[in-house]
Amino acid sequence: MFAKKEQMTLLLMAAGSGSRYGKLKQFDDLGPAEEFLMEFSIYDALKNNFNHIVVITKAANKSFLESHLSERLPSTVKLDVLVQDIKDIPETITLDTQREKPWGTAHAVWTARNVIKGNFVIINADDYYGQNAFKGAASFIENNANPNAFALVAYNLKNTLSKFGSVSRGVCEVENHKLTSIIERTKILEQGSQIIDEDSGVILAPDTAVSMNFWICNASIFKYIETYFATFLEHPENLEKSEIYLPFVTQEMMENGHITVEVIDAQSTWFGVTYYDDKKEAVSTLADLTKNGAYPTPLWR
Repeated sequence: MFAKKEQMTLLLMAAGSGSRYGKLKQFDDLGPAEEFLMEFSIYDALKNNFNHIVVITKAANKSFLESHLSERLPSTVKLDVLVQDIKDIPETITLDTQREKPWGTAHAVWTARNVIKGNFVIINADDYYGQNAFKGAASFIENNANPNAFALVAYNLKNTLSKFGSVSRGVCEVENHKLTSIIERTKILEQGSQIIDEDSGVILAPDTAVSMNFWICNASIFKYIETYFATFLEHPENLEKSEIYLPFVTQEMMENGHITVEVIDAQSTWFGVTYYDDKKEAVSTLADLTKNGAYPTPLWR
């Protein structure tokens, strides 16, 4: 069913708490045969020759996810389920903190530094990215010979909003298909005929390219995250609640000339489940995709 080539890795970030959703949305049964949303992304990745799945989660969910996914994935696919641990910090840092909140998405990615050696894709476990997005990512990996060239699969802002509340998006500036900057806008919503970030008051164009955390990179990012993280931890004001976000790290890598980031048009429909009220539409969309032949049901046979 799935051809195997040299190692191509998909990393899924599944350590969130689902505070706005009201439960662990990563493990909600949204598919026609009660599949999790992340299983559709994994399926799409395997169809495009990915053969290594890495899931970053909380300690409480590790054994469950290992069992759930290992029972479903083809035997040719390598699976690593890793725990994002607050105590996992750079060896150069000594830290005494009572912090309970995870260190953020960049730290989640850094968790995989010992199991990923080459190119890999990063996504959120609670988003649906579409089949063409994975096709574009696989093509970039297969044709990219430059170790300093990363990529971002981007979506149109107007297609990533929720009807039920504000969303946070990485708003991109793009020139000649290259990312020049990415700014995290944390409270985007529609007001009448406009899309606005309430925190900054900035009005955003509907076709603005935004990041949904679908990154294509390689193992060189781990060392940079470690350096970034160590500097972050040297500032006491960061220790209680601040986080290190993946867009901040990639932005700094670009500014320092370490990487370029190609922007790939997703050519796919994105949807997610930020709020519990988003669930009904997600369930309906997955049912329609399955009915129209995009996916078998059950997904794993």
